[in-house]
Amino acid sequence: MTALDDRSVRPSVTTGPITGSRKVYREVDGIRVPFRRVDLTNGEHVDLYDTSGPYTDDDATIDVHNGLERIRQSWVDEREPANGAVSQLAYAKAGVITREMRFVAAREGVDPQFVRDEVAIGRAVIPVNRNHPEVEPAIIGKKFLVKINANIGNSAVSSSIEDEVDKLVWATRWGADTVMDLSTGKRIHETREWILRNSPVPIGTVPIYQALEKVGGDPAKLSWEAYRDTVIEQCEQGVDYMTVHAGVLLRYVPLTARRVTGIVSRGGSIMAAWCLAHHRESFLYTNFVELCEILRAYDVTFSLGDGLRPGSIADANDAAQFAELRTLGELTHVAREHDVQVMIEGPGHVPMHKIAENVRLEEELCGEAPFYTLGPLATDIAPAYDHITSAIGAAQIGWLGTAMLCYVTPKEHLGLPNRDDVKTGVITYKIAAHSADLAKGHPGAQDWDDALSKARFEFRWTDQFNLSLDPDTARAFHDETLPAEPAKTAHFCSMCGPKFCSMRITQDVRKYAEEHGLTEVAAIEEGMAEMSERFHDHGGQVYLPVVDR
Repeated sequence: MTALDDRSVRPSVTTGPITGSRKVYREVDGIRVPFRRVDLTNGEHVDLYDTSGPYTDDDATIDVHNGLERIRQSWVDEREPANGAVSQLAYAKAGVITREMRFVAAREGVDPQFVRDEVAIGRAVIPVNRNHPEVEPAIIGKKFLVKINANIGNSAVSSSIEDEVDKLVWATRWGADTVMDLSTGKRIHETREWILRNSPVPIGTVPIYQALEKVGGDPAKLSWEAYRDTVIEQCEQGVDYMTVHAGVLLRYVPLTARRVTGIVSRGGSIMAAWCLAHHRESFLYTNFVELCEILRAYDVTFSLGDGLRPGSIADANDAAQFAELRTLGELTHVAREHDVQVMIEGPGHVPMHKIAENVRLEEELCGEAPFYTLGPLATDIAPAYDHITSAIGAAQIGWLGTAMLCYVTPKEHLGLPNRDDVKTGVITYKIAAHSADLAKGHPGAQDWDDALSKARFEFRWTDQFNLSLDPDTARAFHDETLPAEPAKTAHFCSMCGPKFCSMRITQDVRKYAEEHGLTEVAAIEEGMAEMSERFHDHGGQVYLPVVDR
């Protein structure tokens, strides 16, 4: 019996296409690759990267008690190890282009050989545990679309299995490329099993949380054995990547003593407490090679945690943060030698003028391993709006080369996010990630913007709604003031009204130019001359007498 056989758990998840879209699949090398297709009223269509899995497919049968289709099972079963390893990194080094590589190449619109090259040198990762066959592979790397992660998970005081499965499906519906289960409350194993079996995206965890729960919540009682067994348990379940705070060393803890906010990472504070209690070096650091051997056997990706990240602007780029980063660079090379994929976690709270240094040092010290950052928050003054303060930093750090952005919700620093907070966080971070893709000049990124801009200029309101990140909200905002159906074709909105719409006026100028065989500039000049002539015909008067009609 598995956790999914428990009929007392009754998750309710959102299914059906996003408004104005439909799920389509492209057949590439015998592999079905999903996209979100937006059919436009002018007969064209736009295909968008889609993370929602079968939940938005009208033809799919969804039963959360059975989990999703195991689409990668045959890929895994048919493959022989490369150099004794089963990781994407090992295959890439051996010159093998896996089906996962072909899948992500089709999603990204690049050549599969390019994907293999980037994975082989460690500049990109494809987190796909052999025991998570339900996952639709995604690639994380600076040369690809910037990805976003959504954090979910229960706490000791809030949430349930049903809530977390619902938040998983909700987050991926709106664009989360990966999801981390950060559960610290009851039934951690069961919650994770429900999430994994129903997740179309890679799932990450922080094993130290569950290990701590197993020893009664006392960091001093932790041991390598308890942690190792927890990692194996999670590997067996199918976790795709794990945050490991192996860079928090005993000698670095005193560097945080004068910080404004101390150690804000839960995992970092747990390991710091253990090191101080035993006055010994971190067991994650001293047993790192054995940890590599475990992850190598399942193709689980390291997400080397920034346990000493700054929790306030005042602490950004300090000695503790960068000391840990140097150690993460050392461990990156150890992991790669064992054919284990690696990405590096980053800050945190960093003002804009200090962001670039973080990217530069991470790439220099960690061999350009994919950078995965929380925000960063560019200011500390806006509790309840930290999804915005962090998106400012996220867009900039994504432009500079960060591969994945961990979302922040309006509840950051205040409480456990609910369903609405999850959607707000995901949409906010999709904006940041896409803005970074545009700034990087990622091939095809601007096509989406151009399609929406064209629809906006041509007053195709329905297309404008449907092409947006959140069609329902876009339509609702428009309809607050102009709800009638004819308003969906009107050449104005309630902001400017029918007389002052700049786009309608521009269209009038273009129409005038076309009808009179003029360029737009000439049309404007002729229109100005015509109005000048009328002015003189009326005696050059600015104010004309009122005429009763």
